[in-house]
Amino acid sequence: QVQLVESGGGLVQPGKSLRLSCAASGITFKINRMGWYRQAPGKQRELVAAITSGGSTNYAGSAKGRFTISRDNAKNTVYLQMNSLKPEDTAVYYCKAVAERKDYWGQGTQVTVSS
Repeated sequence: QVQLVESGGGLVQPGKSLRLSCAASGITFKINRMGWYRQAPGKQRELVAAITSGGSTNYAGSAKGRFTISRDNAKNTVYLQMNSLKPEDTAVYYCKAVAERKDYWGQGTQVTVSS
């Protein structure tokens, strides 16, 4: 089992930055991929960014150039640095881990971009 706890969400003005954190516990040594997803009201959950245990990353088009995913293996934590935030980035952001072919999700953290 893997437990995930997200933090760092909140209300931020357009153009500002925010950093999300996702702390993993449990069988963390078996995690081979982690990612950030988001779900806006009335929309499907979508991938924002992902990172493998080897450090390879991929981003949704909307995140490229503005968001950066990183991981601290010593802390079993994944981060999502979000810069130049836009109102359309408003959503609940979820952390996901894949371990032993199973998906594990965090509880989500709300990000609201508004003036």
